[in-house]
Amino acid sequence: MNAQAAIAAPTVTNGVNVTQLMDTIDAIKQQPELARFEFRATNRWIDGTQNVATVDSYFGAGAEEGRAKPYQFLADEPPVLCGKDQGANPVEYLLSALSMCVTTTTVAHAASRGIKIESVESELSGDLDVRGFLGMSTEVRKGYQRITMRMRVKTDASPELLAQLAEYSPVHDVVSRSVPVALVVETY
Repeated sequence: MNAQAAIAAPTVTNGVNVTQLMDTIDAIKQQPELARFEFRATNRWIDGTQNVATVDSYFGAGAEEGRAKPYQFLADEPPVLCGKDQGANPVEYLLSALSMCVTTTTVAHAASRGIKIESVESELSGDLDVRGFLGMSTEVRKGYQRITMRMRVKTDASPELLAQLAEYSPVHDVVSRSVPVALVVETY
């Protein structure tokens, strides 16, 4: 192996190409507008409590991008909530999105600091009182009153450091601090 090939080999930690990550950070420092992303989803109602969300194109790093294939997520409710149980319900997707984003964020930020992680597992639960959703009480929140996430991480890093890294998660930020939602309804 020649010296140039050794220099060109990327550093990979936890399966994350840290060389590419640092190159991305350097590019954003030079051109801050590259940091702007717009992710999108569409949704189509099927029947009853079933609907399907699709993610495909997005804008990022200064360009419109398309996925190799669109990803679809079927949502439904369990029978006790008038559904046919053909898919996770939307609040379960929220828990899943939170778990995936916190995991990705923790692993990537650990990798950028040279922290090796052997495994990550998490369990989430959300407390929800359906009286808010059903319009039975204006004093009961429509969504989760509390979400609990327990992570088990096999690493030498401290739990405190890993918790700090997890807080870089965009979904954790949206869920824990909320974000304004502009809802526009059109009829035809």
